[in-house]
Amino acid sequence: MLETNRLLIRELGAEDAEIVEELAGDYDIAKTTLSIPHPYPKGGAIGWISSVKEHNEAKRTATFATINKEDNQLIGVIGFNLHMAFNRGEINYWIGKPHWGKGYATEAAKKMVHYGFHELGLNRIYAASFTSNPGSWKVMEKLGMKHEGTFKQHVKKGDEYIDLTYYGMVKEDYVV
Repeated sequence: MLETNRLLIRELGAEDAEIVEELAGDYDIAKTTLSIPHPYPKGGAIGWISSVKEHNEAKRTATFATINKEDNQLIGVIGFNLHMAFNRGEINYWIGKPHWGKGYATEAAKKMVHYGFHELGLNRIYAASFTSNPGSWKVMEKLGMKHEGTFKQHVKKGDEYIDLTYYGMVKEDYVV
């Protein structure tokens, strides 16, 4: 378990499925991510949480629940897609819409970057965001990541091709 001033970052469990479905089921969350469907399928979170556990155990990911310490409620999810052959990880996160604008994503991501470099032994951490999601890439900038480029129409969600903006940093440039 990781801890910040306001947050706990812990393993996801079956008890989190209902709130994951509720928060991730919001269209405004789904439209900012490639992997969250809308509408979110009823009962889909339990299978997703099970797959997260498998991927975490296999060291392909390090994905966790983001918990507000004040009320012990799940407010989002944060983690890495890991590429350990190259000691790099792609950080990813989402915070439920009722919790936007409070700095939770930045607070959790700062802790995860430290965890990635110091506990997972990563040399490089990077992130991608839809160019239409400035809140996400502003978090990346607050982490000290540098803009590395924009990939035009790099992914497709539904019928729409979407531009991605990439940010990254290497361990030698990481400042606590």
